[in-house]
Amino acid sequence: MSQLAQEASGSLLIVGDGDLGRRVLSILAQSAYPRKIYLGARDEERARLYVNLIKFTAANLGLCPQIEAVHLDLNDVDQTSATIEDLSPDEVLMTASLQSWRRITELPESVFRELDEAQLGPWLPMHLALNYDLMRAVRQLPRPPIVINAAFPDAVGPVLASVGLAPDIGVGNVANIIPGLTAASSLLLGIPERDLHLRLVAHHYFSHYVPRFGEADGVPHCLDAVDSGGRALALPVADVFRSLITSHRRLGGVDGQTLTASSAVRLLHAMLATEPRLVHAPAPRGRVGGYPLVISRDGFALDLPADVTEAQAVSINEAGQVRDGIESIGATGTVRFAGREMSVMQRMLGYHCAEMPLADVHAWAAELGGAYARFVSRCGAPV
Repeated sequence: MSQLAQEASGSLLIVGDGDLGRRVLSILAQSAYPRKIYLGARDEERARLYVNLIKFTAANLGLCPQIEAVHLDLNDVDQTSATIEDLSPDEVLMTASLQSWRRITELPESVFRELDEAQLGPWLPMHLALNYDLMRAVRQLPRPPIVINAAFPDAVGPVLASVGLAPDIGVGNVANIIPGLTAASSLLLGIPERDLHLRLVAHHYFSHYVPRFGEADGVPHCLDAVDSGGRALALPVADVFRSLITSHRRLGGVDGQTLTASSAVRLLHAMLATEPRLVHAPAPRGRVGGYPLVISRDGFALDLPADVTEAQAVSINEAGQVRDGIESIGATGTVRFAGREMSVMQRMLGYHCAEMPLADVHAWAAELGGAYARFVSRCGAPV
C-alpha cells in the first residue's frame, strides 16, 4: 500500500494528551483530516511517544498525517498564550480537565452508583479551572483561534460567557446520543438513516440519563425528526428511548469516550465543509446546554426543532441544568449549586460548595480534589 501524502491546510491544536485527546487524535489521523495537528501536553516526551505511535499506525494504512507534540502548561497563562501565538492554530480543541468525569467509574460499583447520584454539576470546578486559564490565554492574542471545548461544555460555556471568555462551541453530550436515537428511529420508522434528520435540544443530563434508563422521565428536552425532503415525521419517542437500553444499547464509561471523540471529529470536519452540515453540539457561543446546528467553514447557526424559539431552547437547557446539580449561573459567572446533589458530595466526600464565584474556581477545585483523594484512599480505589 503506497502512502498518501497529506498536505496540511491550516492547523489544529489539541490541548491535553489524556484519554479523549488521544482518541480524537487517533481518529483524525485515520480520516484524511487536512490540518496539521499539534498535541499540547505538560509532558511533551510522553506526548511525543504517543504521536509517533499514531503516525506509525497511520503509515500502516497508507496515510501520512502531519502531527507534532508540543509543551503546554495551562497553569502558566502567559506562556500558554505565547505558545498558541507561535503555533497559530486555526482551531484549539480543549480536552484537559483537572479530574476526568470517568475517575469515579473506577470506584467499587456500589460506591460509584451512590456517588453518581451527585451528577456532574458539583464537579464543575475540575472542568472549569483549566478552561478559564486557557481562555484568558487565548483572549490575549491579537487573532484568537476558534476554541472547541470537550470538558463539561454545557456548564463551562455559560459560566465563561458571563465574563466574555466562552469557548466558541463544545463537543460531546447532546451529540453523543444522536447516533443511537437516529438508528432506533430509522428501524422503527422504516426510513434509512441517511434520509432521517433528528434535531434535539437537551442538556448533558438528558444524554447521560436516557441511555441508562431508556426513558426521559420528565427530563427537559425537545426532539423532532424530518426526512430528507424536510417533511415532519411522527416519532415514536417512548419506543425510541426504550431501544437505547435494548436493541441499541452500547458500551459506556471509558469505552464510551470513543463516541465523544467521534462527535468531536465530526464537528472538526464539518467546520471545514463548503456546504452546511447538520451537527449537534453543546454551548454554541456560550449558551447553556446542547443544540442542533448547521455548520460549515463559514460558521454555524442554530437549527432548532419546528416552532421552538431560541429563548425556549435556552429555557429547556436551564431546566436540564438543575437536574445536573447546578441551580443557576449568575450574570458575573457565580455558580449556585443545587442542594440535593451537593448533599451527596457532603455525605460521601465531606465537600460542600453552595456558591462559587468564578474567581474562586481554582481554590474550589483544589478543595474538591483533596476531598476526593482522601475519599478514594478510604475506598482503596485509584486516585
